[in-house]
Formats: sequence, structure tokens, C-alpha cells
Amino acid sequence: MNQIIYLLRHGETVLNTQGRYQGELDSLLTDVGIEQVQQNAYMLKSLIGNPKEWKVFSSSLGRAIQSTEIICNTIGYDFNNVEQDNRLAEVAVGDWAGLTTKEIEHTWPNLLENTDHYNWFFNAPNGESYDTVVCRLTEWLESIKDEPKVIVVSHGLTGRILRGVYASLAKENALKLDVSQDVFFKLTQKKIQNISLEFDDFY
Repeated sequence: MNQIIYLLRHGETVLNTQGRYQGELDSLLTDVGIEQVQQNAYMLKSLIGNPKEWKVFSSSLGRAIQSTEIICNTIGYDFNNVEQDNRLAEVAVGDWAGLTTKEIEHTWPNLLENTDHYNWFFNAPNGESYDTVVCRLTEWLESIKDEPKVIVVSHGLTGRILRGVYASLAKENALKLDVSQDVFFKLTQKKIQNISLEFDDFY
């Protein structure tokens, strides 16, 4: 079976616009975020054929559910058939949830030493480790291995790690993958393809 997975991120949220790390917190989509999801959903619709042939999964966090409902309405999929899964939730950043980088730097400067732009969140007090996230996403991928056509709505950091697990990338490479809200990804045969308005079929 040649499985196809389309991986999407939720649209921009109010906390995104404030530069605050959400983790397991929730925040409604902005008007821009709703537009981003609709744009991606229209592109997705042109790629999938009959929506009833697909299985849709979503993170259980509200911003992902809100995005998933928009996608379902656009592609013609029954939102009631969406399977919510906590394993697709955003990486938990513990005590840093709701804070900006400056606020974190001010209160926990020692926890940012010897880290970089891509992995510092894993030092969050009471947050998740990279290995813990890899474990839950590996379990999720294993649980859907018999589904030939999958659409999944998740988050920025979780989506990076999911792609990394799928393509067997090293941690440092996985954490540098694109997290734009204007792009989504096709995963098939252990390869990752970016799909956006610059995608060939949409000129």
C-alpha cells in the first residue's frame, strides 16, 4: 500500500500575533488564520479527489479543531467523522506557555544557555522532552499505518517533529523544517513535499 498523508497546521491565532508560546494553551484563529486555513483547504480539495476516501485526524486542541472544521467544510468531509487524538497536540512548554521569548529570557536566563533557536523550548520547566514527543508521534504513525489516505491537522513544532519521524531525520534537521501557516505537506514513501501557492499546479 502506498500511503499518502497530508499534514496541515492550524492557522494563525491571537497568541501567535502576540509572539506568545501556546503549547497546550488555546487561542482562537485570527481573520488571517481563517483565511490561511481556507486557502490551504482549497488547494487540498484539488488534490484529494473524493473526500469520503480519506480519514481525517486532528489534534484535540481548540485551534486545531477550529481549523479542521474549516477544512472539512471546504473539502466536503463530515466533521463528525474526524478522529481527535491527543498525540497530535502541540509540544507542551510547561511554565513557558503564554509567555514571550523576552519574558522567558528575563526569568530563566540560565535555561537558555547552550541552546539554539530550534531546540530551546525543550528546556521549559514542566514541559515535554523531544524524545517524549517523538514517542507519541511514532505511536500515532504506527496506529494509522493501515489507512491508505490520511489528512491530519496539527501544530508548528509537533508538525516538524512528525515529519522528522516520518522521514527518519536527525533531531537537528527535523527542528529546522518549515512551520509556515501558508504551506502544508504531502508525506508519501518516506518523502516530504511542500505544497503552497508556489506549488506547480497552482500557477
